[in-house]
Amino acid sequence: MAGTSTDTVIPAPRRGGAASPEAPPRRRRRSHDRSAYVFLIPWMLGAGVLTFAAMLFSLYMSFTDYNLFDSPRWVGLDNYTHLLFDDPQMRVSVLVTLKYVVVATPLKLAAALGVALLLHTRRKGRTFYRAAFYLPSLIGASVGAAIVWRLLFSTGSVVDRALGLVGIDTGGWVSNPSWSLMAVVALNVWQFGAPMVIFLAALQQIPRELYESAQMDGAGPWQRFVSVTVPMLSPVIFFNLVLEMVHSFQVFNSAFVISNGTGGPADSTYVYSMYLYELGFSDFRMGYAAALAWVLVLVVGGVTALLFRTSGRWVHYAGDEK
Repeated sequence: MAGTSTDTVIPAPRRGGAASPEAPPRRRRRSHDRSAYVFLIPWMLGAGVLTFAAMLFSLYMSFTDYNLFDSPRWVGLDNYTHLLFDDPQMRVSVLVTLKYVVVATPLKLAAALGVALLLHTRRKGRTFYRAAFYLPSLIGASVGAAIVWRLLFSTGSVVDRALGLVGIDTGGWVSNPSWSLMAVVALNVWQFGAPMVIFLAALQQIPRELYESAQMDGAGPWQRFVSVTVPMLSPVIFFNLVLEMVHSFQVFNSAFVISNGTGGPADSTYVYSMYLYELGFSDFRMGYAAALAWVLVLVVGGVTALLFRTSGRWVHYAGDEK
């Protein structure tokens, strides 16, 4: 047909005989994967040698009688049966630790959420207040902070005199068996900056339309908090709850320093980790201390699994039809 060309235009081959366009992306991905593995080698070596190998050796030691100086002697399940049935000091430390976990964890989360709600409002200077409330978390469970805390709650301290002015005479929290553990709890609650930041970030993701709709339906501030804020924050509440619960079971520095390394008065601050530390590094009963450590791992893992098991009843995710 006139004006119509039937010639086929064949593209010229690329210089150097390059492969099809599909091949280079695959090669680039393989190259990126190899580079990622190379950079991960130091972390994998550290995790394997310093963490997993140490855990396996600790598990082996928990079945032995080992004092750091002689060769480990295999004793089987003797360490576990002794600590479960014949160790009254272990039961004391367990009760103190459970009391600490039950009191400190919800108080810290409540303080973090309450301050996050206050800082979420549009007020002048909120950036300064956010930094100020987060600052104690940068200190962490340091020895210096615990020493200052012990001085604050000792007999005749500023806190002791201030409580005396309102008719609360404790004789100093640190020296009173009924209040000494509360000094450790107060130090932990004071450092609520990390969960506060997480709560604050989650609050900023809640659509304002939900509050407006609830307000149009006649819901007051408390009803909006219960019916909108708490359900929308439930995944973050669950996340913070798991983290703080694990940290509470591992409490050591603050209790050790505030009690001056004794766990007193009257074993009121003698937490599980302190008992484990004394067995391993004071009495040199490393095998028995390793058994205590693995019991703690199992307990924390069991409590965490229970929280995950029950989370479906009260944790609500976006798009959940329940």
